[in-house]
Amino acid sequence: MNHSSSLTSQSFQLNGQHLTLDDFGNIVWNHQPVELTPAALNAMERSRNQVEELVKQEKTVYGITTGFGKFSDILISPSQTADLQRNLIRSHACGVGEPLSEEAVRGMMLLRANALAKGYSGVRPVIVETLLKMLNKRIHPVIPSQGSLGASGDLAPLAHMTLPMLGEGEVFVEGKRLAASKALSQAGIHPVTLMAKEGLALINGTQMMASLSALALLYSKRLLLCADIIGAMTVEALEGIPHAYHPLLHEARGQQGQQDTAANMRRLLDKSERTTRPGEKRVQDAYSLRCIPQVHGASKDAYRYVKDVVERELNAATDNPLLFPDAEEIISGGNFHGQPLALAADFLAIATAEIANISERRTERLVNPQLSGLPAFLTRQGGLHSGYMILQYTAASLVSENKTLAHPASVDSIPSSANQEDHVSMGSISSRKLHQVLNNTIHVLGVEYLCAAQALEFGCGNLGLGASVAYPLLRESIPSLTDDRENHRDIEAAARLIREGTLSDRVLSLVELKC
Repeated sequence: MNHSSSLTSQSFQLNGQHLTLDDFGNIVWNHQPVELTPAALNAMERSRNQVEELVKQEKTVYGITTGFGKFSDILISPSQTADLQRNLIRSHACGVGEPLSEEAVRGMMLLRANALAKGYSGVRPVIVETLLKMLNKRIHPVIPSQGSLGASGDLAPLAHMTLPMLGEGEVFVEGKRLAASKALSQAGIHPVTLMAKEGLALINGTQMMASLSALALLYSKRLLLCADIIGAMTVEALEGIPHAYHPLLHEARGQQGQQDTAANMRRLLDKSERTTRPGEKRVQDAYSLRCIPQVHGASKDAYRYVKDVVERELNAATDNPLLFPDAEEIISGGNFHGQPLALAADFLAIATAEIANISERRTERLVNPQLSGLPAFLTRQGGLHSGYMILQYTAASLVSENKTLAHPASVDSIPSSANQEDHVSMGSISSRKLHQVLNNTIHVLGVEYLCAAQALEFGCGNLGLGASVAYPLLRESIPSLTDDRENHRDIEAAARLIREGTLSDRVLSLVELKC
């Protein structure tokens, strides 16, 4: 998957049922246009008819003929319906902090549209069509990143997403921040007037944390593959012992991620003349080399669990109440509660932090002459030059920061709405700090990538299949270290090869790997 900005010619058909993680990435990153299917339009019309009948009969139904939260016992007259919905969006648009990234906002817009397209939310099709027009024309609401409790949904972030649909608030267009009314006018999009249930349906959901979690999974797949690739380079640089990756050993334990990682290591090290046999140089390697399958594999298992949770949430109906026209039911419940995503995001953060932990230990083995047998800090003129001495400091700092960020947000809860909403998930915090952990870990792996490549230059013999691709790729943009230089540029360049998928894609073109 790349980050191309070109539109693909064929529109994605959105129906609330079949959005995959790959589809999500293609729409968010590659700007594939999206349109509703006829079946989705029909489903929305049917649930909308049910809402209008409830309003006509003046039945007491939460969020349709009543106020919200603690005000759910206050009845609202039909003549005040439009005011109620508009006031809901305005009052809830109270987020703070830096704006979310464009990719996170695009994901929120897509996922909210997909949830409403299921036909359980009672909104008119024009609401979803307007949201998709903005998405397709790349009009991205300015959404502050902080302020959601992750139950009753991501209320504040989704209110900021909705404001521009009303011609209010601000948006980003081609990187420029401007009034939503101006952007919509320039794009020929008419603002909507929200009717009964529609404001609540737009903001009552898990789409901020789901978007951030989906993006994290896309980056995590690249990261996990690159961890194996870079780890294999380090094994070669330190003349490690691949016998520890023998399939019999890993089949005896039976953990899937472990077996897949061991298979990856065998493929990556195939053809290498840099590795050794047990007893040839040492009887066995340190854990950071020998236990790559066990550690990386456990993180892969965590990734797969989180992927299952998030892919279900991509097609979930998460507002309240939900309407079921076939059963003539309207059910008030708690599908907006972010607990499944909160736990999953915390789990993935922990699993990702462990990839950084073991990577930093491998970097230490590369730069420490007492452990590597290589020149100190991988420079030929130690003393005059510091070489890669301080790169390990940077990795250690990021690893330490990850230990704080890996503390689960989901174990916290603060009651809100006068104690009506007395348990919340904090899933938005889980998903936001997950991205911090990912970014830190990508840089830690970038440091190991630089050090492993430099260390390989002190050896001789053919490289394994993985390093034979990964080493020259790095050297396309980062020359070998001879004299000391500003290494932060090199770290960023190496991290970019990991983050953007260049390293994993290049190696995958030659070596089959599992994640």
